[in-house]
Amino acid sequence: MHFLESLVVLLAASAFVVFLLGRFRIPSIVGFLIAGLIVGPYGLRLISDTAQVELLAEIGIVLLMFTIGLEFSIKRLLSLKKAVFRGGSIQIILTTIVVAIFSKAFLSYDLNQAIFDGFLVSLSSTAIVMKLLMDRAEINVPHGRVSVGILLFQDLCVVPFVLLVPILAGNGGSAQQIVFTMAKALALLAAVFVASMWAVPRILHSIVITKSRELFVITIILLCIGTAFLTSKLGLSLALGAFLAGVIISESEYSLQAISDILPFKESFTGVFFVSIGMLMNLGFFAENLLKILIVVMLILIVKTVIVFVASLGAGRSPRASLMSGLHLNQVGEFSFVLALAGKSAGLMTEPVYQIFISASVITMLLTPFIVKAAPALSGWIVATPLLKRLENIKASAINAEYPPVMKDHVVIVGFGINGSNLAKVLKKSDISYVVLEMNSGTVRKYRENGEPIYYGDGTSVEILHKMGIKSARVLVVAISDPAATRRVLQIAKHENSDLYAVVRTRYVAEVEDLLILGADEVIPEEFETSIEIFSIVLNRYNTPAYLIARHASSIRMNSYGMFRAAESHSTEKFDHQKFLRTIQTATYYVSEDSFAANKSIKDLALRSATGATILSIQRGSDIINNPEPDTIINKRDMILLTGEREHLDEAMSYLG
Repeated sequence: MHFLESLVVLLAASAFVVFLLGRFRIPSIVGFLIAGLIVGPYGLRLISDTAQVELLAEIGIVLLMFTIGLEFSIKRLLSLKKAVFRGGSIQIILTTIVVAIFSKAFLSYDLNQAIFDGFLVSLSSTAIVMKLLMDRAEINVPHGRVSVGILLFQDLCVVPFVLLVPILAGNGGSAQQIVFTMAKALALLAAVFVASMWAVPRILHSIVITKSRELFVITIILLCIGTAFLTSKLGLSLALGAFLAGVIISESEYSLQAISDILPFKESFTGVFFVSIGMLMNLGFFAENLLKILIVVMLILIVKTVIVFVASLGAGRSPRASLMSGLHLNQVGEFSFVLALAGKSAGLMTEPVYQIFISASVITMLLTPFIVKAAPALSGWIVATPLLKRLENIKASAINAEYPPVMKDHVVIVGFGINGSNLAKVLKKSDISYVVLEMNSGTVRKYRENGEPIYYGDGTSVEILHKMGIKSARVLVVAISDPAATRRVLQIAKHENSDLYAVVRTRYVAEVEDLLILGADEVIPEEFETSIEIFSIVLNRYNTPAYLIARHASSIRMNSYGMFRAAESHSTEKFDHQKFLRTIQTATYYVSEDSFAANKSIKDLALRSATGATILSIQRGSDIINNPEPDTIINKRDMILLTGEREHLDEAMSYLG
């Protein structure tokens, strides 16, 4: 009963705070953290026993990591290997070293304590960053990919970090134990590959053919929690097991159904997780040590932003994408709380230091949604500084070696994904000159070897656009998936060449009006181009005339997709096509050797005046003669297609026979 009372208080406070902050468009994660501050043992004390809430929070993080795993396949994880292993290792090592040096020099910590502090600060919040990236549709943009890669590496590092705690504290834990545990982790990863390729797809197929949704949901939850339980028994983290379970299921064809069934559970328990984090913060201690905590917060934000920036550069990203990643990953992560608790129990942290860390960590989490929202403008301003501009120009010059010759009336394509590459193929076949600007150095090198006029560079740079001949270009096509970069490219290009015809690709129709205001001449939102294709197919199945389908599509495009934003009624265009088609009859007639129609012209045959039926077309061997002329001769063995009312067709058959 006490547990139920705590849960009611927690959910009620969360709902009220999230609703209130939602009116000001403040992210729900902030609301959950604030709700925890309010109802927790250091706030209004509405919930004093947090043990039961922490249990729900643990379930929440397991479900969260499970759904994150569902979003990734093994192939995709391998495609991020540069960001995961190169970027992630650089970030972890540099952060640990810098924080350890700071702790030893200014806080007089011994080496073990300083290294432990580095472990704590090196981890970022997978839960917060992944949610924000998914909400903003930035998972697949350059900074999103490197952020995800670094986060995955951090999650994998939790295992050795936990193993090193007793060694750093001097309380045991031998090298042999560490090697044994790491061997178990590698064996578990090997088992994941085997399960994802063979066992789980067959199990899920057997479940699906029963057509029992309840059984499917139970099986998915069992795989999630069961794998997490197994990894915890092997001395690894619950979260790692849940993530691996998600990766296993993502390799099957049932991953989308699994996501839709698990999503309600994940959202509920994730909220409880963030509320429980908010409960850890001691408001009285925070007020008494405000200055110290704010200094720690600033140091964490600055150090992590700079180090992630360097790590992202090391993974091959541009300065702008690297800075965006730094601004996304400059908070302290949820696994740091687990690690801090273990360190406190082992004697690596005193109570005051623990509270300073908890308070500073919660503040960085609270600030993250606001920093991410400001990241595009902030990164654009910082990258425009002389030092970073020179860094980008040096990298671009090293990759490009040379830039395109002076061109005129050409097309500048920014982004060489599916849209950009298909456009380039058509332009090449049409003998229209073009240049391509791409941020992926590997893509640039690959296609340049094939003779493609593609160059490395950031389209948000005025200098790079000048080298692409933006002032003399006729058309600009922005085909990248980064909304902030798209706006910046468009603004710069139109400022440099006001006569430029700008075609912009965007993901959502809600962005159309903003892009038009910025100067775009044509905006192509992917979601409604897909909808146009869908309604065209559906209307075609109902025999809607092609000109009406084309009119609908043209109306949507001409009005910047306004037809879908504000539905209009076109009653004058609505009629019963099926009823209309049922009044039309057709028949075929084969012209035999002794047919009356053989060797006669349509005019001489006088079929329409004699019977009322009309000849629509003539099949002659493999050829089709549509709408034949009056002087067309009907040959033997021709097949004639007739149309008219039923009685007219009956008369025509007799007449021709």
